[in-house]
Amino acid sequence: MTPSQRPIQTQRMERALRFLRAVTATLLGIHGGFRAVTGGAFHFGQALSEMGFPIGTAIAWSITLFELFGMLCLFLGRLVVPVCLGQIFILTMGVILVHGREGWFVVGGGRNGVEYSVLLICCLGALCSVSWPIRSRPQTSSEAATSR
Repeated sequence: MTPSQRPIQTQRMERALRFLRAVTATLLGIHGGFRAVTGGAFHFGQALSEMGFPIGTAIAWSITLFELFGMLCLFLGRLVVPVCLGQIFILTMGVILVHGREGWFVVGGGRNGVEYSVLLICCLGALCSVSWPIRSRPQTSSEAATSR
């Protein structure tokens, strides 16, 4: 790649990441929003309580609100790493507690499987990876002396 092509490539990658962030945010927001407006958080809470979780409804509402908050953060490009890590945890728990026993397919070859969760986890992992803060390593005393 020539030096003149680098800015174009960088712009394309930034556009692609903004698109991925917006699509991921939309999917998570739809999921949490639907649960919030249809009363699904209460049913979700009951299911969590039946699985043995204390205060299942509070947990379900916390997850729902986190999905809605996370949607906004991802759209704005703010708090991307903590939101992605939180969503990855939530989705992984969903795979372990519910979707894993249903198989791979969400529809077609099965029902309620893990494929959608795995796709979202991969998208969130990619967003987290590119958003992770870069910390420069401190110079050693010998490196500082030679750079003078």
